[in-house]
Amino acid sequence: MIQNPLFIRKGELRNCLEQRKSELKNEIESIEPNYMLNVSVDNLSKYLLSKYSLDSPSIVEDKIYVYNQSEVDIDVKSDRTRFIPDRSRPFYIRGISVTIAIPFYNDGSFFEYRPSTFNYSPPLGQIIGQEVHLTYEKVEHIAEELKETYEKDVNEIKQYLEWVKRDIDSFNQSLESFAKQNITQRKKKLIDAQGMVAGLGIPIKRRDDAQKTYTLPEIRRKPKFELPKVETKAFEYEPTLPIEEYEHILNIIQNMVMVMERSPRAFANMEEEDLRQHFLVQLNGHYEGQATGETFNFDGKTDILIRVKNKNIFIAECKFWKGEKEFVKAIDQLLGYTCWRDTKIALLIFNKNKDFSLILKKIQENIKFHACYESEHGKKEETIFQYLFHQPSDTSRKLILTVMAFNIPS
Repeated sequence: MIQNPLFIRKGELRNCLEQRKSELKNEIESIEPNYMLNVSVDNLSKYLLSKYSLDSPSIVEDKIYVYNQSEVDIDVKSDRTRFIPDRSRPFYIRGISVTIAIPFYNDGSFFEYRPSTFNYSPPLGQIIGQEVHLTYEKVEHIAEELKETYEKDVNEIKQYLEWVKRDIDSFNQSLESFAKQNITQRKKKLIDAQGMVAGLGIPIKRRDDAQKTYTLPEIRRKPKFELPKVETKAFEYEPTLPIEEYEHILNIIQNMVMVMERSPRAFANMEEEDLRQHFLVQLNGHYEGQATGETFNFDGKTDILIRVKNKNIFIAECKFWKGEKEFVKAIDQLLGYTCWRDTKIALLIFNKNKDFSLILKKIQENIKFHACYESEHGKKEETIFQYLFHQPSDTSRKLILTVMAFNIPS
């Protein structure tokens, strides 16, 4: 198997980081003027930092495992220690192929960029999902030789990741001053433009719905223009969950269920509350809370939630399938928890019955008769469905409901 060099395919990491700074600057330039003039520099920069700062990947050494082992035909025509009559053609010997998987956290795309510090023989491998795959083909089955080669490759990957982390840490440290500088420049640019137009002395027709950022004094004297006054109290963003994080959370849940499906005996006797605890462990392994150390927690019997400022912005319920009435009741329970706009919710349905296909059909049929149902929001997979709902008390307040159905064999 031909493996590609890591840390080089997409070019230099510094170019990637500069592009991300350009994207941050472009977002600042695209912000609506009235909002830009009223928002505080500190709070807008905090938002941009949370969006554009990066996390370097880190391998999980204690989770490394053998992904695959198989027999293969290996071409040894270049092996000068062997007698081969015709080296112009392949000469195959039966050997063994071993693929070792190295799990990692965070963004795997950084395995494809060259850091500012590097050498000219980067490690070889493939990025498959959240794993680095290293494949070795050997004619002689010498375990010590394979172990030595594998450990050397792992150490090289760790060295490169240290170089990547150094570049990313430097980028993150420079991001705050870069964001504040560009926010300040945009504010000044908008204020100067308004001052220039006002100085023409020509009446301007204003939109009736436009927010006033400052007014001219009603006194017959030479106008004196001042910067808009900004309230000293901190600007507060309404707590919402970005759609990218919502999708990432759903993916973590789905991966955990795949573990359950592959090891049914370990989960066969668990109740809803026991299953929920397994999801909480996985989710809190990916997210760190602001104060408690746990972003995900529970309140009540079976819900998994994120709470910000006493508002629930993500809620999931774990339920065994007990018929259509209980399914609708579970949706009502979820809707009863929502109390903020843009809330994302999820309903996890576990099936221990035999006719899983029939249950999937009933889920899709019954959900459309719910009073708060509005439309399909996209079918994710064969057993995962997404819908747009509105809150029971306000049809203008929309939310996304993802129903994830899983078959857990008894």
